[in-house]
Amino acid sequence: MAKKQRKMLLRIIASSAMMIGLFFIPTEGILRFFIYLIPYLIIGYDILIKAAKGIWRRQVFDENFLMAVATVGAMIIGVVDNGDYVEAIAVMLFYQIGELFQSYAVGKSRRSISALMDIRPDYANVEKDGKLAEVDPDEVEIGTVIVVNPGERVPIDGVVIQGESSLNTAALTGESLPRDVVVGDEIISGCINMTGVLKVRTTKEFGESTVSKILDLVENASSRKSKSENFISKFARIYTPAVCASALALAIIPPVVSIVIGTTPMWSVWIYRALSFLVASCPCALVVSIPLSFFCGLGGAGKTGILIKGSNYLEALSKTGCVVFDKTGTLTCGVFEVTEIHASSMSESRLIEWASLAESASSHPISKSIRKAYDKDIDRERVGSIKEVCGKGVAAEVDGALVHVGNARLMKEIGIDVGTRQPIGTEVHVAIDGKYAGYMVIADVLKPNSKHAVLALVHAGVKSTVMLTGDSKAVAERAAKELGIDEVYSELLPSDKVDMVEALIKKRRSDCKVAFVGDGINDAPVLSRADIGIAMGAMGSDAAIEAADVVLMDDDPMKIVKAIKISRKCLGIVYQNIVFAIAVKLLALILVAFGIANMWIAVFADVGVAIIAILNAIRAMFVKKL
Repeated sequence: MAKKQRKMLLRIIASSAMMIGLFFIPTEGILRFFIYLIPYLIIGYDILIKAAKGIWRRQVFDENFLMAVATVGAMIIGVVDNGDYVEAIAVMLFYQIGELFQSYAVGKSRRSISALMDIRPDYANVEKDGKLAEVDPDEVEIGTVIVVNPGERVPIDGVVIQGESSLNTAALTGESLPRDVVVGDEIISGCINMTGVLKVRTTKEFGESTVSKILDLVENASSRKSKSENFISKFARIYTPAVCASALALAIIPPVVSIVIGTTPMWSVWIYRALSFLVASCPCALVVSIPLSFFCGLGGAGKTGILIKGSNYLEALSKTGCVVFDKTGTLTCGVFEVTEIHASSMSESRLIEWASLAESASSHPISKSIRKAYDKDIDRERVGSIKEVCGKGVAAEVDGALVHVGNARLMKEIGIDVGTRQPIGTEVHVAIDGKYAGYMVIADVLKPNSKHAVLALVHAGVKSTVMLTGDSKAVAERAAKELGIDEVYSELLPSDKVDMVEALIKKRRSDCKVAFVGDGINDAPVLSRADIGIAMGAMGSDAAIEAADVVLMDDDPMKIVKAIKISRKCLGIVYQNIVFAIAVKLLALILVAFGIANMWIAVFADVGVAIIAILNAIRAMFVKKL
């Protein structure tokens, strides 16, 4: 328990013990008031100070002001009327018990999420003069060789250059199964090295590495508030002055009416009711439980490897009506293989060699598959200038010749008609100095969970699924049919994808959000344009992850369904708390105003409802079985 919580617990015990002890000490008059004032100040001095500061800063109407007015008023009634101060002390006591419970519940949920995201590395092992030196990860430059021993956390993203091991990625992806890595594999920071010693050549600075970006996302998530949270803030600003005015009217109007009609005014009765009215009206349940619900929802999603950048996006996810997918790297593994080679003016090995040289600078999966099929070291000195033609291919100078490698549109651009075929895969054509040299067929494979994910989205109530791809119509339609996707649009440039998503957004109602799922650099514009952008975090480019609102750390399409279910559970809890809190408050206020309920009922309407709402809010963190 934190020091502040321990101090509050001691105050509660001391005040309770003193109040019980005073039952056995007969006192009267002013002495009785001063004796009972001691336990009251022990338990409530901080509330009185906060209320006074609020008045001084002209931020009057909050729960501290309401509790201070109600309990001070009850103490004054005790002096004037019957010498009963127990109720005022008890109200403050129960309020502080509620605050202690609230502090403990919020602290526990924060610690749980902090422990989950405790992935910041303390150091990186850099070899100097044959010895390992621990240095700050911020000081490690790109291209530095670092050593990761068994049991240590990978501090910076990089490529394994020596060693084999298994990595625990649970903190990043939520998956318990270890991931095996060998020489040549890319590894991301935040994972724990479980078995062998690894030498890793860093590919990013610490500030740009995966672990740093995750921490930044988590730290800034609470700053992006949902509509529900903003509603509660606005509601509290209007509600609190309104109930204060109502309480004042309740204290003054009935006695004044009594005087007018010639009956006894009974000021103490109506002032007591007004004070009870103030206690019952405290909006603690709403002000605390709603942000806590979203906080727990974000934490629960993070546990499963789904990073949501703010509660506004968590709320938007619950209204997802259309999910739009990029194909390559999103629904497919992004691991392409050259399955066919058709050379027309040279040997197949020569064709793949020229294509590999032209594609030597590209990081696109198709380019990598061509270089993999060549399977030889590439002599970059043979390659001159390289120009990437967006959405079509590349044009490069190889051995003094101009080589074009790309799709049929690139060939048409340079005056070559390649005809029409329907291969099982993507055609990549090659032209040398304007003459057609042949083509290769490159095929990608669907992710194991892609088909299940599309089906699960339909079962989850998503109205339509759409696939946007730059692939040929035949390849795109075949993949869409196999996956069960409703609509497919092929042969699109990045700008075309943005236009398609804008058209889909215009078609749908405002309460039916369009989510786009992608992973590549060229997906960044459309991820930004969609109502909700979802990026694949493991294979995805930095630009895509930066532009997205939601990041899936293990690239599993099933996590899209889980993210939607988490958001709906969280929003369900938020609405439950709003309805429950307002309903109980209104009932309590009516009962108090008519004298049916006393201040004890008012305390339950405040503290009791807040505790129940907080307990309900914490349920948003438990998402494993969704």
